[in-house]
Amino acid sequence: MAEHRPMSTISQCKDNQRHIRKRTQLPVLPRSLSIVIALMLLSQQLWESASAQGLMTKHEPMFISRSETFKFIAGDIIVLPCEVANTEPYVVAWKRGIAILTAGSVKVTPDPRVRLVSGFNLQIRDAVPQDAGDYICQIATMEPREITHTVEILVPPRIHHISTGGHLQVKKGSSVRIECSASGNPTPNVTWSRKNNILPNGEEKLHSHVLSIENVDRHKGGVYICTANNGVGQPASSQVVLHVLYPPEISVERPVVFSGEGHEAMLVCIVHGETQPEVIWFKDTMQLDTTERHIMENRGSRHTLIIRKVHPQDFGNYSCVAENQLGKSRKTLQLSGKPNVAVFNSPAISQYKDRYNISWAVDSHTPIEEYKLSFRKLPQGHEVVDNAIDSQSSLSSSSSSSSSSSSHSSQMYGSATHNHRIGSNLGNYGGYGNLMHWGHNDWRDVVLPAVPLSHHYTQGMSYMVRGLDPDQQYEATVQSRNRYGWSDLTNSFFFSTSSNDNEMRDLSVTFYGSGAVNRQKLSLITLSGATLMLRLILA
Repeated sequence: MAEHRPMSTISQCKDNQRHIRKRTQLPVLPRSLSIVIALMLLSQQLWESASAQGLMTKHEPMFISRSETFKFIAGDIIVLPCEVANTEPYVVAWKRGIAILTAGSVKVTPDPRVRLVSGFNLQIRDAVPQDAGDYICQIATMEPREITHTVEILVPPRIHHISTGGHLQVKKGSSVRIECSASGNPTPNVTWSRKNNILPNGEEKLHSHVLSIENVDRHKGGVYICTANNGVGQPASSQVVLHVLYPPEISVERPVVFSGEGHEAMLVCIVHGETQPEVIWFKDTMQLDTTERHIMENRGSRHTLIIRKVHPQDFGNYSCVAENQLGKSRKTLQLSGKPNVAVFNSPAISQYKDRYNISWAVDSHTPIEEYKLSFRKLPQGHEVVDNAIDSQSSLSSSSSSSSSSSSHSSQMYGSATHNHRIGSNLGNYGGYGNLMHWGHNDWRDVVLPAVPLSHHYTQGMSYMVRGLDPDQQYEATVQSRNRYGWSDLTNSFFFSTSSNDNEMRDLSVTFYGSGAVNRQKLSLITLSGATLMLRLILA
């Protein structure tokens, strides 16, 4: 009679059997990896079989391609060569690190960009920086043979940060620091430049990630450009607009504007400021309003006061006042009816050894009434270069000589070399044309009437100076006076006498106006004991 086991015992036996099967079961491998392993095992068996039959020496696999380093630009198609001879019956595989990409003709990696082309060459589309590294092409022999390709991905430059965000607004006198960060492979070279201008340091470019500007003013404002370049693709650039806030700054086009009665005068102030300043015009202390004769215009930074049909009372001092939120500024101008500064137009070398015919021209809206010519022999040790004294001692020498001559005048005028100018009181000179004699190197002044008066805008005179020493250098200046006063003193003019007379001519004084064609001679008159022949040229 059979022995019956309890049901609980039967169930326990079945559980033990399932547990034993579980412990001995192999793990389930991915299908692609299983294929690779199978191919490799097959390749090894075939290699062992071929080796046993002595075939290896005749059909040994070998690489035709060699290990190389390749550079590709991001986005390119990567192709890595792996040409092999006598591959049968071996498996050729691609690896990257421990990852197997392909085995034989089977693609193992899940990356859709990877595939084999033209045999065992490995292709990777749309290259990215992460594709850089070593790639191994291996023949699965008993002792695996392989070549290694190194891939470098070149990345065009990219600017990904500018510290100011592209716009910077600062006050005058501030310091500015702007950083520009860029990336790429190879590491890009970063430079700073300035649009349509040079950098504040005077250079065209600065090779640095950081641009520093000290003591900012309006001249340092503008567009600054950061450029990153590594030779891959096109350079990357980004710009920063530097906006400088500053109080008004004024310059005048002409400090003194010459005009005449009935003419039109234009006084111009160039005004800069951020924010845009408001500009007001004054005559002395009185604010000017727009009238029929007073017109105020502005075009950009150029502010103009136009005075139509000038009256005598219009002459005087004017000022333009500019104001914005950061401050206020003022510049003065003068509207003058006086003559302009005369210009000498005679040659620098005389034809004679003891006299010189000196001439000059002057612009004046009002007829010139008289001239004052001053001249002297240059002291020893003074050299003239391009009609200018090349000696520092001239200042002290001229000052000492001028002190004696200035005692004859009631008002002082300055120049670059001497201060012996006269004022409106000319009676002390003993009459027109009276030649004053002082020491050997002292100044000599001659006051000459402009007779008859010329109504031309350009007027002038020539005068023969006599009693000079041969082969010597002389210095001269001249002033002109019309009904509104004396002009400023001319710059010093230098002339020299010859060692011998080249031509004999009359000693004369000549008056003229522009376009003068008629001439008339006057009789001889005595000028301080010196006989001079006056010849007038009438306009």
